Amino acid sequence: MRITNKIMQNNSLTNINNNKILQDNLNTQISTQKKITRPSDDPVVAIRALRLRTNLSEITQYHEKNVEDAKSWLSVTEDALGTVSEVITDMYEECQKGAEESLTAENRKAILENLKELRDEIYSTGDADYAGRSIFTGYRTQSKLLFQEDTTQQYEITEKLSKSAVDSITYVDTGSLKDLNTTNYDDPTATTEQAVASSSIARIRLSYDTLSTGVTPSITINGTSHTMTLGTTNPLTIPGANDIVFIPESGELLLGSNVNATIQALPSSAEINITYEKTSWSKGDLRPEHYFTCTADSTDPTKEIDYSGESQVMSYDVGYNQTVRINTLANECYTHNIGRDVDALTQATQAVIDIQSVISTLESMQGNASYTQEDVEARLAAAKKAETLLIEKEQSLYSATISKMQGYLDQTNLAMTNCGSRSARLDLVSNRLQSQKTNFKALVSENEGCDVTEVAVQLSSAELAYDAALMATGKIVQNSLMNYI
Repeated sequence: MRITNKIMQNNSLTNINNNKILQDNLNTQISTQKKITRPSDDPVVAIRALRLRTNLSEITQYHEKNVEDAKSWLSVTEDALGTVSEVITDMYEECQKGAEESLTAENRKAILENLKELRDEIYSTGDADYAGRSIFTGYRTQSKLLFQEDTTQQYEITEKLSKSAVDSITYVDTGSLKDLNTTNYDDPTATTEQAVASSSIARIRLSYDTLSTGVTPSITINGTSHTMTLGTTNPLTIPGANDIVFIPESGELLLGSNVNATIQALPSSAEINITYEKTSWSKGDLRPEHYFTCTADSTDPTKEIDYSGESQVMSYDVGYNQTVRINTLANECYTHNIGRDVDALTQATQAVIDIQSVISTLESMQGNASYTQEDVEARLAAAKKAETLLIEKEQSLYSATISKMQGYLDQTNLAMTNCGSRSARLDLVSNRLQSQKTNFKALVSENEGCDVTEVAVQLSSAELAYDAALMATGKIVQNSLMNYI
């Protein structure tokens, strides 16, 4: 094969150009400090880079967003639970004061006002939110825990209870004593000392009071349906041995002795299901959809809203196949019983204050010839007996509430402990993710980054070869076939 000068020139220019391309590639690597600028430069490096960057992106998402968001949610929850714990402790101390025997009417009123304020403070923290999302309402983060204003909306609520829900109330029959004054003290039908008495009645206290009376609630005890009758609070309807009396004003079911005995004989796993309706809601009432299986009327009269009452646990992904629960449900700390217990104390204390007011009125009438002293003394004896029984009931209720408050405090502290445990776990996860992120960054840098020193040496060699090629090519192209003719 004959090699012409043209061929030598073309090959020389091609080789020089290839050398220039190599210099450009090396110079680009030094400028970008990357091995490749396009996948075709090195497909193996490109594929590995995609995988490593994907892993690094996922870890960054977990570490910088998911974990941090979860930590913030848990922090807000811990603050709210801490407030609840402090308030319940204060309520516990107020109940201890209320259990003392030597209390004046002013003392009782002050204790009641404190308890009411503390109760409202507990429930108000239940509407705590994180970035506009309610933290105690499960999946319904746009829904508040409490009714924000007085509302009329019909709910059909089903409470699932056990036999432990049955307790007893002390009923003091004071008759017409609390209504005595200077004009009706001599009424021959007025309650006498012998008529004043107290009795203990078994009951199931529902989560709400002021219930609808238009529909009688249904109750099934261990799968067996029972009927109930409608009763009143003033005077209180006393159930017969085989009766269940529904008191809508107080939200209670009063149980006859035989019914109570039947329930107490059941195994602890037996269920008591009670379905009732409530239409009138006050500002600050707990919304039932966050606690119970219930049905609510909607704005469309042909439709209803069903709530399953299922537990709504929210978890964040904080790693590969790893989740951490972040929310605390309302029923873990904000129970209806706290408010119901305060209401019961309010009623019992108010009854004592009322009867003491009657006693003060009757005592002012003693020795006054304008009043029949025999009637005054008879009513005063009945009122003092009622006062004794009502104070006993009040102190017993305060003593029982002290134990209940301790139980609520334990429940809240347990929720705080669980929340703290999740926070501690998140800290461990965060540390591990930080370590993984550092490792993957090193792998990405090692895979994509170039050794600048080595590339600089290669670039220097390429430049030297380029200069030598130019010199050699310059000598070659000076001669042609004409020089030899």
